[in-house]
Amino acid sequence: MSFPTATDNKTRCSWLDTTKDDYVAYHDNEWGVPVYDDQKLFEYLTLESAQAGLSWYTILKRREGYRKAFSNFEVNTVAKFDQVKIEELMLDSGIIRNRAKITATVNNAAKFIDIQNEFGSFSKYMWGFVGNKTLVSNIISEQDYPSTTKESDLFCKDLKKRGFKFVGSTICYAHMQASGMVNDHSINCYRRNEVIAQFNQVNP
Repeated sequence: MSFPTATDNKTRCSWLDTTKDDYVAYHDNEWGVPVYDDQKLFEYLTLESAQAGLSWYTILKRREGYRKAFSNFEVNTVAKFDQVKIEELMLDSGIIRNRAKITATVNNAAKFIDIQNEFGSFSKYMWGFVGNKTLVSNIISEQDYPSTTKESDLFCKDLKKRGFKFVGSTICYAHMQASGMVNDHSINCYRRNEVIAQFNQVNP
């Protein structure tokens, strides 16, 4: 797989390591773009939960491994993983072999389905925490990035009440950033206004 390089002189968010082409591709094509597809949202939530205590790039490098291990994030399939499957995943070098995180993913799949049944989709439930619109930040430097917000606190609290695991407020905020609930591209990043335009096209 080939990725765009960061040799195009475009200004990007300062947290991005532009020497890593796959990281650049993620920043340029996915991070902050509004997501409404439940399968993609389950993928993001699973990967963010797996990140707990680790760097995002550690998980990003293993993304294909996670897709294979967790049935391309088909939530109904993952919710049915049994103990035998969990033990199999504990031997899978393509993912982080942390038992608590693996069992949390299976648990979260079942809770994810409960939300789908209640709200019609996880997307509809999730976007309600930001009033169904992307919150646009004014980030100038890395010091301006919050690790949590009042919205992520509420999101986290509700997910935990519903039985989700590994969904602290910091993880929830990272999920909000990734899935476009928040546009945290810095003011001088070329993607900031493009992402705003993408949201407006989907939500005229």
